[in-house]
Formats: sequence, C-alpha cells, structure tokens
Amino acid sequence: MNRATTQSEATRLHPHSADGVIELLQITDTHLFAGAEADLLGIAPWHSCRAVVDAILEDDSPRDLILATGDLSQDHSPESYRQFTRLMAELAPPVFWLPGNHDDAPVMQAELDAAGISNAKQLLCGNWQILLLDTQLRGAVHGELAAEQLELLERAINDYPRHHLLVAVHHQAVPVGCAWLDQHNLRNAGELKQRLARHRAAKVVLFGHVHQGFDEVHDGVRYLASPSTCIQFKPLSDDFALDHTAPGWRALSLYPDGRLSTQVWRLPPDAFVPDFSATGY
Repeated sequence: MNRATTQSEATRLHPHSADGVIELLQITDTHLFAGAEADLLGIAPWHSCRAVVDAILEDDSPRDLILATGDLSQDHSPESYRQFTRLMAELAPPVFWLPGNHDDAPVMQAELDAAGISNAKQLLCGNWQILLLDTQLRGAVHGELAAEQLELLERAINDYPRHHLLVAVHHQAVPVGCAWLDQHNLRNAGELKQRLARHRAAKVVLFGHVHQGFDEVHDGVRYLASPSTCIQFKPLSDDFALDHTAPGWRALSLYPDGRLSTQVWRLPPDAFVPDFSATGY
C-alpha cells in the first residue's frame, strides 16, 4: 500500500504555458507483455502502444505531464514494465502512474523506480492539485480505496481548499452503462463522493479500466475515462464485447479558473482490429 503523503511532500510542477493552463495526457490500459509480438484478443499491445506514442510525437504541442492510470502490464513481468518505460521515455513530459487490477504493484514500482519514473501521488501544478489514488485490491478485479488513500484525499482537500482538484484512479467511480464492467467498479465510490462533495473548487475524476471514452457530470463532479491503447470494450454492452473503435488516449487542458477542455484521440480506423470472436480477457 502507498503511504499517504503530507502537505510538505506534495510535488510541485510548473505549467509550460504563460497563462497557467496545464496540458496533460492520459495513457491507460496498455496491457503490455514481456514480448513485443505477444497477442491480446487479436491485438499486439506493444505495437498498438507504439503507434499511440508515434501519434503523440507527431504533435509537438508542449505537455506538462502524463497520467498512466493502470493496467500497464498484462503478464506482470518485469520486462513488460520495461517495455512501458522505454516507450514513455520517448515522450518529454514526466509520467505519473497508478496500478490497475492487472498489475503486480511491487514489480511495477521496482521497475518504474529503476527507470527514474516518479512515484509521486500528490501534485501541485498552477491552480490545480492532482491526486493519484490507488484503487487496486490485490487478487480482485474490482477496486477499493484503502483507508490511507481516503485520508490522503481528506488531507489534500483540507490543505489546499482553493486548488481545483483532479483525482486519478483506475476503477470507475460511476457506472458507465456496461453491466459486465460495472460489477468490477470502485466498490466504495460513495466514500470518494462524500469527500469530494466538501470541496468547493472544481472537481474532476479521471479513470481507466473501462477501455472506452466516457464523459459525464454527477453531482458537480466531472467523470472522464479514456480509451485503452490496445483493445476497446463496446459501450453500453451488458455482456463482454469488443468494439470496432481504434486504440486511443485523452488530452486535457486544465485552466486556472477551473475550466477544463478535453478530447479523445484515436489511431486511424482499422489500424488495429481485435478478434471479435473472443469471449473474455
């Protein structure tokens, strides 16, 4: 489990933009294997992630940070995390990360530490505070925020009440409309929502896990998810189903006054086509 940070341990970042706008990317659910040719439901995750990185590199817009919101590995191997770090090293912004239900958190942290990727979970950037909260429950597909994660959130809200707040988690804190996915949600999302309700500045929750774009507002909180860099799940499907949409990522601009603009980007259609006969993963 991650030790909750104190106010003095928050990592400070400075936006590149002169007007204080924070530019960030969400990259999630890469599901990498040790081998670049390994297959996941008809798609080789290294090659699709490679294509996503190449597409991001084609845009030379300055970025302040990247949030990698879990399920970075599919086979839990040290080499799968090395594959991730090598790909991320080609992107200039610092990367901050969370484990997902598919990750081996100790192996993940050891490899990302060795690559010099920060383990910081509380970031201050301009008028925004970004928290990365660990929802992984070892041995389970669904998620849960442990007591120290909720304490970190509570303390962050108390310490920085005027900062707008972006909370990054792996598991979805609101239903996305897929019955088979929503049974594997963040089980104590109510406790997250209770604490967010006390915060008076802008609030955003950013998550992975669902392998699809998502954008809804609930009780004054905006909930966003990004496509996976490999396979996509079909929206609004009661049973497991893959989607025809291409791998992707999300770009976000956080404005000093609490506004947010965001866009999902995808690779070209049919660039990576999954095996639609698959029944699970």
